[in-house]
Amino acid sequence: MALLDTLHWRYATKSYTNEAIAQDKLDTILEAIRLAPTSSGLQPFTVFVVTDPALRARLTPASYDQPQVTQASHLLIFAAWDRYTPERVNDFFAFSNAIRDLPGSVTDDYRRSLLEGFSSQTPEQQQAHAAKQSYIALGFGLIAAAEVGVDATPMEGFDNQAVDALLGLNEKGLSSSVMLALGYRDVDGDWLAELKKVRRPRTELFIELK
Repeated sequence: MALLDTLHWRYATKSYTNEAIAQDKLDTILEAIRLAPTSSGLQPFTVFVVTDPALRARLTPASYDQPQVTQASHLLIFAAWDRYTPERVNDFFAFSNAIRDLPGSVTDDYRRSLLEGFSSQTPEQQQAHAAKQSYIALGFGLIAAAEVGVDATPMEGFDNQAVDALLGLNEKGLSSSVMLALGYRDVDGDWLAELKKVRRPRTELFIELK
């Protein structure tokens, strides 16, 4: 399918068949998430790929009993950094410079300016900024899933604190931001499957400033 055809085809699936996703398709989705752009390239989040049935059953009450948590082939949980610590930022630049074979002196000014900027923010502001970056990656995952014919459901409706506790995220310096269920739609059991896609018309959504 062409890109726009895939985007018309996809929707936020409400019911899944329990059919497993082939590993190559999952790998494509995860690689798209990995390649997503983020502010300064920091990738300030970790993605948990959950298939364990027992863990997903425990996550269900924290997700307000949404069936996608247990029905889908895979459940991805995006967990953003709780703050931009000097260690995290410095480690990223050391990693980036090593890959690009650059001396630290090339990026030191920019690295220091980032650290100074983050130091002026509260932990809550830093965490919110990191969470926004995870949403960019979520978007790439949604498009990649549609491209390989996998259904997906972005999910914000869950108790973040309960999910954080179940996964021990606080100890890891992380906080859950959004989930993504992946699998195959149950057409007979999903009331949304056969309905037309509803989006505002271009004339309402876009304003051209010429």
